[in-house]
Amino acid sequence: MALLSEGLTQVVIPVSALIGIGFALIQWLLVSKVKVSNDSSSNGYAERLIEEEEAEEGVDNLEVSIKCAEIQNAISVGATSFLFTQYKYLSVFMGIFSAIIFLFLGSVKGFSTKSEPCTYNTGNMCKPALANAIFSTIAFLLGALTSTLSGFLGMKIATFANARTTLEARKGVGKAFIAAFRSGAVMGFLLAANGLLVLYVSINLFKLYYGDDWEGLYESITGYGLGGSSMALFGRVGGGIYTKAADVGADLVGKVERNIPEDDPRNPAVIADNVGDNVGDIAGMGSDLFGSYAESSCAALFVASISSFGISHDYAAMSYPLIISSMGIVVCLITALFATDLFEIQSVSEIEPSLKRQLLISTILMTAGIAMVTFFALPSEFTLFNFGSEKTVKNWHLFFCVATGLWAGLVIGYTTEYYTSNAYSPVQDVADACRTGAATNVIFGLALGYKSVIIPIFAIAIAIYVSFSLAAMYGIAVAALGMLSTIATGLAIDAYGPISDNAGGIAEMAGMSHKIRERTDALDAAGNTTAAIGKGFAIGSAALVSLALFGAFVSRAGIQTVDVLTPKVFIGLIVGAMLPYWFSAMTMKSVGSAALKMVEEVRRQFNTIPGLMEGRAKPDYATCVKISTDASLREMIPPGALVMLTPLIAGTLFGVETLAGVLAGSLVSGVQVAISASNTGGAWDNAKKYIEAGGSEHAKSLGPKGSDAHKAAVIGDTVGDPLKDTSGPSLNILIKLMAVESLVFAPFFATHGGLLFKLL
Repeated sequence: MALLSEGLTQVVIPVSALIGIGFALIQWLLVSKVKVSNDSSSNGYAERLIEEEEAEEGVDNLEVSIKCAEIQNAISVGATSFLFTQYKYLSVFMGIFSAIIFLFLGSVKGFSTKSEPCTYNTGNMCKPALANAIFSTIAFLLGALTSTLSGFLGMKIATFANARTTLEARKGVGKAFIAAFRSGAVMGFLLAANGLLVLYVSINLFKLYYGDDWEGLYESITGYGLGGSSMALFGRVGGGIYTKAADVGADLVGKVERNIPEDDPRNPAVIADNVGDNVGDIAGMGSDLFGSYAESSCAALFVASISSFGISHDYAAMSYPLIISSMGIVVCLITALFATDLFEIQSVSEIEPSLKRQLLISTILMTAGIAMVTFFALPSEFTLFNFGSEKTVKNWHLFFCVATGLWAGLVIGYTTEYYTSNAYSPVQDVADACRTGAATNVIFGLALGYKSVIIPIFAIAIAIYVSFSLAAMYGIAVAALGMLSTIATGLAIDAYGPISDNAGGIAEMAGMSHKIRERTDALDAAGNTTAAIGKGFAIGSAALVSLALFGAFVSRAGIQTVDVLTPKVFIGLIVGAMLPYWFSAMTMKSVGSAALKMVEEVRRQFNTIPGLMEGRAKPDYATCVKISTDASLREMIPPGALVMLTPLIAGTLFGVETLAGVLAGSLVSGVQVAISASNTGGAWDNAKKYIEAGGSEHAKSLGPKGSDAHKAAVIGDTVGDPLKDTSGPSLNILIKLMAVESLVFAPFFATHGGLLFKLL
């Protein structure tokens, strides 16, 4: 038996989640001490700031504060209204899909309410299939709501923090960094804690009905992962199209044609661009990582429930995945203090190392944490389900599985950083290629993206081999959890990016001094790299998660082996490998057509509004916001439908073996396409920033802003935008979502699937 008792486990998990939520609230309170509006309570503070500032710059500070508050408000209103409109559409989808889950799963045994013999725990009776249908539907709705909430809270925090980061930048880069990082931490901890808490509460509530039938209980919990990821898909695709349509439109007309700086208030698309950072990068990323987290937990729980943990009802061992996540929250809390309280950042050059240190510290501490959890929560020896047979495993085997996943995540993060940060040669080579125009820039950027796939794939391969050899499918599921165990830190450094980006935009629009803009630019360049690291984590964990879900699906559908040489499987494999390309084609074209409309509108305003270029007239921001909103809501439906319908069609018409082929194919090709797309886009963006900053002799020889090399870099950046922020990050959801959907519908496919082959 494990050393950790059931009662203690029941306490440890919710307490850790509440600690996470408490820590997030404390960080939020600290950020909110920076006053944005010009209310009387902050007057003394504002005067003190004005004195410091006037000595240096002589700027009327109160006016700047008021302007920042106005811009912040415009961004916040835009983001909130977009998300509410998006959620209206999504609530319809949730309703329809809940009905599909209920009808498909209920029909497995003809909606009978009789108990039936268990599939794995032989000799015992389990709850009826109808119960599975009802509870899977409830779990789906819970997952969907938690996912939407995660995204929405993240967006609210980001729009609350952006102007505060700008105002803090007047006191120095260190203060601005802390404001942005703390706000990111609020989102990271809220999301990690909410995901854990809702899952824990759902399991305990479902237990009231299921009692000793753990097999049925954890099978229906898989709906939670499906709900989380399906919302993430639409959030990612919709948000990605929104943000990139605005970004490409603003850049092409503003920088290339009109030669005005980024985020210039005269640019009509500038508010839409800043709103997009929040709905795409923050809300989308939040839902996406929540989805990964929910699915890896569900996959691990499902496999454990049909192993000795579930059959002998060992609650502490069964909750091992949840205890790892609880440990992760505590570890990330200690790590976050290193960035904000223990080390103060003094200069621009310390920003990126500090963020990288976060990853390293959390990984080292978490390794010790996993060892503790494994020792206390697991019995010293137990058996795990391994495709029909039982595999005997020792508890230290699982320690290695989780740790391998955790360190593979760090390797992927650091590799991504090497290929996308302008401190290293790959990005500097891309910047250098801009001397001869946009074409060479694009060629170098694509080559960099393809090359950046090599190390992450080896890292994922090693993690898969080690964890599968040690602990079969359960090993892979917990390796994915290991990679996501430091999710709070990962999200904090990821959300930091868009917040800094927004802060820079607000500084430019409020007409702050060049010095402040330089500080926010430095924060933003580091943020670009951390965003790429975040995407690397999301893609790496998606690969492991979907493999674990694939294993669970194969077990649940009763397939003995997936044989590539059978025609049924092979056709699935080759079609599955094509899906990421079809999906990318849809999302890229959506961004392209929306950007086209945006470019035309921005040009129209520059040409028809008298005095706009001189700054005497105000542009019409609202029309640009509307173009982005309409385009993204209209265009997110076809790619979403492709992902949601493929498993249903493949499973129903061609059966479980073909569907297994489709899942394997999409996993193998999706990971490659996603990594290369994300890194190519990130590298182009930072090559442009490298030229703009002019930090070295080499960079100065390519610049300044407006030079031919800079224009070539801007074109590369605009090509890379939909790659790094729409297609790349959405692909990891495609891989996971198809796998988790197949797992939820596995009983239906196993009973009624393969209609076409039955007819032939």
